[in-house]
Amino acid sequence: MSERIVFITGADGGLGTFVTESFLKKGDQVIGASLHIESNEFPNPNFRAMSVDFTNRQQVGKAIEKVVVEFGRLDVLVHVLGGFAGGQSIATTDDVTWKRMQDLNLTSAFYVLREAIPHLRKSSNGRIVAIGSLTARKPQANLGAYVTFKAALCTLVQTVALENADVGLTANVILPGTMDTPANRKAMPQADFSSWLDPKRVAELIVWLTDDNARQITGTVIPIEGNG
Repeated sequence: MSERIVFITGADGGLGTFVTESFLKKGDQVIGASLHIESNEFPNPNFRAMSVDFTNRQQVGKAIEKVVVEFGRLDVLVHVLGGFAGGQSIATTDDVTWKRMQDLNLTSAFYVLREAIPHLRKSSNGRIVAIGSLTARKPQANLGAYVTFKAALCTLVQTVALENADVGLTANVILPGTMDTPANRKAMPQADFSSWLDPKRVAELIVWLTDDNARQITGTVIPIEGNG
């Protein structure tokens, strides 16, 4: 398929920007969605911006419906959106932090998957790729709320893979280590940036998982870290 319809959540974030640009370079029609996003962020005729609060069920439903009405189908869903909070032990985690991590890292994925799957099942090249975190497999102290819902995201996507294998719809999760993004550099200015993961590598892996050559890869959880 020369031009696929690709829906990307968190399309203008530290990783999302690379993902969006990578699919545009392939000639795909990209709908980039985020809480606040403008079309001029990606000056390409194949790009459409869509402002969506993915923690709002109604907004997510309307967004997917709009994509299908405008383009007639949906071929690829890349769920990059997420959020981070750390510094609290489980014993000191407050309700607001717990709920925020749940909404950004799990509920948002559930909402967009539930709305997108019926349309992705109709595609001859249906693909789902979600972005988790390496901490889902390597828990760390004082990241309990974040890690819990990133781990649950893996189970959610693997379940989707099992439920939709009958039509060849694939679903996989990538678990990146610390990525070299402006936000991470600002948050950890004393860190060794050279040991961090180049987000371009993650974007390349995402694109590859949506390629026809990866059609037999589904239900996997793929860790990727460092620049070695």
